Amino acid sequence: MAGAPAAPEGARAPVGDARPGPRSRARWLPRVVDIGDALFSLVVTALGLGTAIWLVDGVALTSPWGLLLAALAVGLGDLLLRAPLRLLAEVAGAGGALVAGVAAQVLVVWVALRLVPGVTLTSGWSVLWVLVLTSAVMAAGRWVWGASDNAYVVADVVRRARRRTRTPAAAGAPRPPGMLVVQLDGVSAPVLDQAVEAGLVPTMQRWVEQGSHRVGTWWATVPSTTPAAQAGLLHGAADRIPAFRWWDRELGRLVVTNHPDDAALVEERLSDGQGLLRDGGTAVATMFSGDASSAYLVMSRGRRQGMGPGRGYARVFARPFVLARAVTLTVGEVVKELYQARRQSVHDVRPRVPRGGWYVVLRAVTNVLLRDLATSLVADALVRGDPTVFVDLVDYDEVAHHAGPTRPESLRSLEGLDQVLRVLEEVARVAPRAYDLVVLSDHGQTLGAPFEQVEGRSLLDTVRALMAEPGADGVQSTDGVQSADGEDWGPLNALLNGLLGRPGDRVVVGPDAGGARRRGRVRREDGVPRVREHGRAPAAHGDVPDVVVVGSGNLGLVWFPDGAHRLHLEDLQERWPRVVPGLAARPAVGVVVVDSRARGLVAVGAHGLRLLEAEGDVVEGEDPLAPYPGRARADLVRAARLADTGDLLLVSAVGPRGRVHAFEGQVGSHGGLGGEQNLAFVLHPADLVVDDARCEDVDGRRMLVGPDAVHGQLVAWLVERGVRPAGVAAPRAQEDV
Repeated sequence: MAGAPAAPEGARAPVGDARPGPRSRARWLPRVVDIGDALFSLVVTALGLGTAIWLVDGVALTSPWGLLLAALAVGLGDLLLRAPLRLLAEVAGAGGALVAGVAAQVLVVWVALRLVPGVTLTSGWSVLWVLVLTSAVMAAGRWVWGASDNAYVVADVVRRARRRTRTPAAAGAPRPPGMLVVQLDGVSAPVLDQAVEAGLVPTMQRWVEQGSHRVGTWWATVPSTTPAAQAGLLHGAADRIPAFRWWDRELGRLVVTNHPDDAALVEERLSDGQGLLRDGGTAVATMFSGDASSAYLVMSRGRRQGMGPGRGYARVFARPFVLARAVTLTVGEVVKELYQARRQSVHDVRPRVPRGGWYVVLRAVTNVLLRDLATSLVADALVRGDPTVFVDLVDYDEVAHHAGPTRPESLRSLEGLDQVLRVLEEVARVAPRAYDLVVLSDHGQTLGAPFEQVEGRSLLDTVRALMAEPGADGVQSTDGVQSADGEDWGPLNALLNGLLGRPGDRVVVGPDAGGARRRGRVRREDGVPRVREHGRAPAAHGDVPDVVVVGSGNLGLVWFPDGAHRLHLEDLQERWPRVVPGLAARPAVGVVVVDSRARGLVAVGAHGLRLLEAEGDVVEGEDPLAPYPGRARADLVRAARLADTGDLLLVSAVGPRGRVHAFEGQVGSHGGLGGEQNLAFVLHPADLVVDDARCEDVDGRRMLVGPDAVHGQLVAWLVERGVRPAGVAAPRAQEDV
């Protein structure tokens, strides 16, 4: 199959590989499958137009032949406008492609209804309603037929690639290797197993059962968050990121990775030019670029490049009914979310969090419109023959944060992701390269009631009370259980920065937007703001809050920023003696990690402590790490020694059923330890073997540990296939922590 191609020179063709047809066959002659696709599109378009004309005032059908002619006119208009719209998008960018594409869709439908005999149009506004209703009917028709919605987005790409493979130059020519890496955000290995058993992911199930792929587990180290994982997967530098957001003492402010400026700053720090996607690769919908040559919807490139080259968006924005269909389905996703949230409330499903507000729209945009965009952009990259492509699909993670990792709506979201894989498999079959399809996740999720629901107040207020300073000037990353996770807003922020912002501008929405004033505050000395170059500023004391608290799932970090350096346990005991023991005693807190001058890192629990850096197991009282996985000690030492980590590192309590308590408004969370959040998966071609020398023992199982190790394995596979020179196979050495 397309997911398991062989080595580039002289080896077998991938299973299911689409080889060129006879040399004598003209390139322009259609195949039976092309004719079938065209007829199906014509029938669905005609059905949609007929339904819309019947429902909308201001347009009427006077002859049944008029309906067929109108559908043909729409298809012809689409064909004629593709080339000029792509050229315009190259000049005008993604925003220009959107405006021009919408205008072109309206124009095509208007011409079809106005000039085709047998159709009467008396109101120009009716064209918009016809466009929307036709899109809805077409989407429903494809669903009833069993066709993938995403297949419609890339159908012309597949047809164009098929024609290319029939040229004399392509006949019989071996295809060079390539690799497509698809990240299914937040899907744990156990959840993938459940989805297979439930029949929700037939594409991945087929790969494994037919033997083309194998699935394995890898350990997502603390912090098990998307920014840290992608820094590791794409750059081999997970050690540069202590959480989703953190206080930078040198800058004197919060660094938030779903802000374009901060993402660019972080990538500048972690990139060495040898990323996974160097030498012509493409990144789609990621936090960082992996040193890719082409980047679309990439947060770290948003400041300079917006959404990426405009031509890649012309297909979605310009084709008749594609964008309108996406918008229609987006509205349908809103209705679905409102129903599912109401169902949880009526049936008193616990634990649960509020699912209203902007999250409803956010889920709809990311799970429909952005997924269609990503599918189209990846298909374009495959047909261009880009050597390596990496895309992040966030559907499951988005829903699971608010519904729960194993709730029905979360698991059903995997159906749409599996459809994307099926579509991309079809594109890969006709691509100029023999692509290996690797599917992986960045972490899992764990169920549990949020900290604030359990404790009755936020972590910031808890820390203030233990400081005996309830009025202390504090910064908290979110506003409690009512807030959506800031990570969820990353893809939408990337989209908005491309459409609304100019290069250099910053557009930020979501829970992190309100903190922009404090987030951008730089330390002052003698009342004069420090000027920073390339996003950095010299450290100084001055205008900073008394305490900063951030949550990355059930990992919490606390800073007392008035000090130039990280505070030790002895400092905290002298200034606020109740803080460490008080936090450790809270029912929702499992362990507090703090550095001490005398004994190094200490893990403090409610009834005991453990020395994390001492030889052997030095425990006083009850071992606070007993409820956690076997790698808890190693993970906490690593996390607590990262350069920008907090003065205090907290991990929530873990219940007997493996439930945790997020320090954000999430019922499904990740970032710390406990449950299934650290059990990520990697699904890879069977003839690409995971190197046991890269693996470690985790609770009796051998697996890759940390995203840097997965990065090293991916690079090794690229070298093995010949996609990447052997001289750059080894990732940089991780800092010794």
